[in-house]
Amino acid sequence: MRPPVEVSVFLLSLSVPGVLYTVNNVPALQEPLPILGMAMVVVGSILLLLHLNLPHKLKVDPLFYVFAVFSLACMLSLTNALEQSGLISGFVSFYVKTGEPHLSTAYAVMTSYWDGGVHLVALLEMIRRMFRGKSYRRLGLLWVGSFIAHHIVLIPGVAVGKYGSGVRPAFWRNIPCLLAPFWAASVILRRPREIPVITADKVAAEQSKGVLSRPVDLLLSLLLVGAMAFSVFRGFVVLDCPLDACFTYIYQYEPYLKDPVGFPRVMMLVYLFYALPLMAVLVCGLKTPGCSWMLDWTLVFAGAVAQTQWCHIGASLHSRTPFTYRVPADKWWPVMAANALLAAAAALLALRCHASPAFFMRPVPKGQADSDKKKN
Repeated sequence: MRPPVEVSVFLLSLSVPGVLYTVNNVPALQEPLPILGMAMVVVGSILLLLHLNLPHKLKVDPLFYVFAVFSLACMLSLTNALEQSGLISGFVSFYVKTGEPHLSTAYAVMTSYWDGGVHLVALLEMIRRMFRGKSYRRLGLLWVGSFIAHHIVLIPGVAVGKYGSGVRPAFWRNIPCLLAPFWAASVILRRPREIPVITADKVAAEQSKGVLSRPVDLLLSLLLVGAMAFSVFRGFVVLDCPLDACFTYIYQYEPYLKDPVGFPRVMMLVYLFYALPLMAVLVCGLKTPGCSWMLDWTLVFAGAVAQTQWCHIGASLHSRTPFTYRVPADKWWPVMAANALLAAAAALLALRCHASPAFFMRPVPKGQADSDKKKN
């Protein structure tokens, strides 16, 4: 009897720490080409074993192999997080030293925990749903947003930060890790949404209400406007704006923004140039009925903000961040509250859209609505 596919993926991913330990402790393997060759052999062997474990004549979702490979990468991240935290040793020290030194930073440790926890669980759950004929569209969009956000901060952050002058060949493995989720997003977005059946009358009634008649949407709009203002302000801060408010904030509230690792600076610029326009569009979507795309992009946005805020908040408090760049003890509450509200706004918006999607469904033509009313 074959074990469930998600169990097989998880069990095979447990081989990753063993491979890392072998590479870390066998000098003959500590060269770029042997490491690359061994990685390709291991990944290829695991994918082959997974393929052989699948029932014959089963049509396999092409995203299965993407999710399986990323599950292995998540186990690698978890191993790194545990070693950097001092819970294990002898697994990744050689790779971190000669391949990707930035993996020892506070930001990378928080990212590794997110990968090894949230991403791994999400990937295994999507595989489980995939082979049980259930939709994983919503979870897939959350994962896509989270994974893309991680890499669009990580790659430029390494390039412009203090590790940029010593980029090693191993670092470029992150490029396919960035591109694959974009392809996965294009596949997932082409699949039908999970929308409950709602009568035309209810859709028309919801869409006839203005934003002032929908207090939840009004509150979410105000939260998003506040998040936009916060993103603009912190963007100006990392761009060395000479205003006194910016100077005070970076030195007395969030000195982590000037950490030379580069990740916080890039993250604030990502919020300024990418998240800010998206938030403006989402505010318009809360005001305009029939914006069905809100059901997708709120999930992508929620996943991205959850990942970036976890890493930003965690790294700004982490012991690996130099003391001078950590959040001052007397400013802890306002800084944490502002960052937590940013994450909460994105999560609550996605929850609102999917808990009651009638306002965002495509308007029903008047003739069809009258016909449905007569039938009822």
